[in-house]
Amino acid sequence: MQKRLNSLYPFSALLIGLALAQILATVHVYLSNRDLYDSLMAIKDAGYLTIPGSHVMGRLQKIGPAFCGGLFFTFSIGAGISFFSLALAWIWHRLFYRKTFLLYFFLILWLGGLTALNFHGFKLFVTLYFLVIPPVVFVTAAKSISYLNDQNRHPYETIHMIPVIVLALFLAWQIDSRMFTDFRDIYLLSNPVGSKINKFYYKYTLYPAEVLKSLNQKMLKTGMIEGKKTVVTRTLENILLNYDYIPIKRNIDADLKIVSIEDDFIFKNHDSPVLRISSKKFFAAPHRAIMEFEQKSDTCALFRQITFLSLLTGFPLAVYVIVQGGISILFGFFFSLRTSSVIASALCFVLCIVFIFSFQLNRSRDISEKNLADALNSGRWQDRVAALKFIDENGLEIKQFQAYPGLLKSAYIAERYWFVRTLANSRNPETYRDLLSFLNDTHPNVFSMALYALGKRGNKDAIGRIMQVMETSDDWYHQWYAYKALRALGWRQTKLN
Repeated sequence: MQKRLNSLYPFSALLIGLALAQILATVHVYLSNRDLYDSLMAIKDAGYLTIPGSHVMGRLQKIGPAFCGGLFFTFSIGAGISFFSLALAWIWHRLFYRKTFLLYFFLILWLGGLTALNFHGFKLFVTLYFLVIPPVVFVTAAKSISYLNDQNRHPYETIHMIPVIVLALFLAWQIDSRMFTDFRDIYLLSNPVGSKINKFYYKYTLYPAEVLKSLNQKMLKTGMIEGKKTVVTRTLENILLNYDYIPIKRNIDADLKIVSIEDDFIFKNHDSPVLRISSKKFFAAPHRAIMEFEQKSDTCALFRQITFLSLLTGFPLAVYVIVQGGISILFGFFFSLRTSSVIASALCFVLCIVFIFSFQLNRSRDISEKNLADALNSGRWQDRVAALKFIDENGLEIKQFQAYPGLLKSAYIAERYWFVRTLANSRNPETYRDLLSFLNDTHPNVFSMALYALGKRGNKDAIGRIMQVMETSDDWYHQWYAYKALRALGWRQTKLN
C-alpha cells in the first residue's frame, strides 16, 4: 500500500494542496463576505439600494456560500501553486539529484514571490496561499520520490509526462477569447447536468469575485466625506454617486474617504492615504481623479493575474491528475502497480484527445456575411450560434433575417442566449416587445442577458420592469445585471427614504 501511495505522489500531493487551498479559501471568502455585509448594511442604513439586495445579503453571513465560493480559488490558485510546487520537487530530484544549491534558489524564488505579492501592502490570505501550500506539497512529493529512488522503482515517469505535455500543447491551441464561452455553450448549456454545473458556477463565483475585484470593478463602494461645509459636501456626494460611491454615515473603513485639508482633498482607501489633489483640480476633472485613485488603490493586480493563469493551467491539470490517480487506484485491484498506472495514463490521454477534438469540431465555425443567412437556417445549433455571434459582434439588425421567428422560439439555451444579445443592437420596436418576453425565461443566463440587452438598447421605459427584478429577485447574478442595466439607462442612486 505504501508503495502504491508513493508511486501516485502527484495525485496525493495535489489532493493535499487542494485541501489546504480549500480551507484557506473558505475562510478568505467568508471574511470577505462579512466585510461586504457590513458595507451593505451601512449603505442600507444610509437609505440607498444595495446589491446584493435584502433577499441575498443574509447568505453573506453563512459558511455554505463561502465554502462553495472558495472552490474557485481551490481549483485556480490552489491547483496552480500545487502543480508548480510539485514540478519543483520533481526537478530537484530527477534533474539536479537533490543539489543543495537549488533549494536555496527555490527559497529565494519563493521569498521573492511573497515580496512581490505584498509590495503594495500586506495581504494576509494572499500570503497564506503561497506561504502554506508550496512547502507542504514540495515536502510530500519529495518524500515519495525519495522512497521510489531508495526502492529503485521509477514508475516510468516519462510515460506519464508525455500525455501531460501533449495535452498542454493541445490546450494552448484552443486558447482564444471565445474559449470559455464556447466551452459553456457546448458542454454546460446543452444538457441537464451541464446546466446544473453552470447554475452552480454563476450562483457562487460572485463571492470570490468580490475578493479579487479592484474598486473600479466593484458594483457598489462606500464613501465618506470629512471636514467640509455642507454645500461642498453635497456637491462631493453627488459626484461620488455618479461613480457608485455611496455616501455613508457609519464609522467604518470606507472604500473612499475624502478628507479636506485647506484647499486640498486627501483620498483614503480604508483609512490609508492614496492620493492628494487640489479641490480646484478635482472639480475640474473628477473622473480623472477617481480613476487615478482607483488605480493606485488596486493592490491585487498580480494576484488576479496569477489566479487567471492558474485557472487556465491548474484546473485542467488538476482534473487530469485526479482522474488518472482514481483510475490507477481502481485498476490497481486487478493489475500490478506499473500496469495499472500505465493503463490509467493511456486511458486519460485518449479521453482528453477525444474531448479536445470534440470541442474543436463543435466550436463556432467562421462566419461571413455571405453565408450568414444559410448559417442561421442550418440544422446544427452550433452553426446558428456562430451566426448569432457574428451578428452581435458586427451590430447587425437581427429582425431582417427570415430565420428570426424560429430563433425567437429556440429550445436551445445557448441559441436563446446569443439571440437575446443580438436584440441589444436592434432598433426595431417589435424586437423590443420580444426582448421583454425573455424576462420570463427560466434559464438564468438567458434572463440575465435580457437585462443586459435592455440596458444597451437605451429605452428608459424599461427602468420600471428592471426595478421589479431588483425588488423581487433572490439571485445575486440577476440583481448584478439589473443594476448594470439601470446604470446604462442613466438611472442613478437616490435615497429610498
